[in-house]
Amino acid sequence: MIRYARLADHAAIAQVVAAAFERQDEADLVSRLRAEEDTLFELVAEDDGAIDGHILFSRLWADRSGLYGVLAPLAVRPDRQGAGVGSRLVRSGLEYAREFGCHGLLVLGDPAYYGRFGFSAEAASQVKAPFRGLPAFQALALEDGAFASALSVAYPDAFGAS
Repeated sequence: MIRYARLADHAAIAQVVAAAFERQDEADLVSRLRAEEDTLFELVAEDDGAIDGHILFSRLWADRSGLYGVLAPLAVRPDRQGAGVGSRLVRSGLEYAREFGCHGLLVLGDPAYYGRFGFSAEAASQVKAPFRGLPAFQALALEDGAFASALSVAYPDAFGAS
């Protein structure tokens, strides 16, 4: 089952994120984004009461009107990776982002993986952002023209914290 994350899920989410990335950095990012109130929404994949995966979407500040977001991080428990949990979270997250009114999303991740959902480096080519030029920097337009012209975005401060 994919559902919105709840406050009671935070400890389990931190464990899933740290285990998935084999380090604490991304779990700390999730905590900072929450503390700084920069999250748009979080979803979890739950199976028999256990959290198997988590995805978080944050807002971006853009130099034009409209809501833009960033998908980060996506995490799945190591023993559940490869079972489609991440794909279900991404697909659900994209639908919720559309409902939230997001014009477009950015992600920094594996092009082969995120390309399956429509993200591309080409779509991000006109986006001025800290990760510009990296092969893993990709965009997905959720509305026509979202990335058709130059766009400058600023990430939440939590992404720059060490």
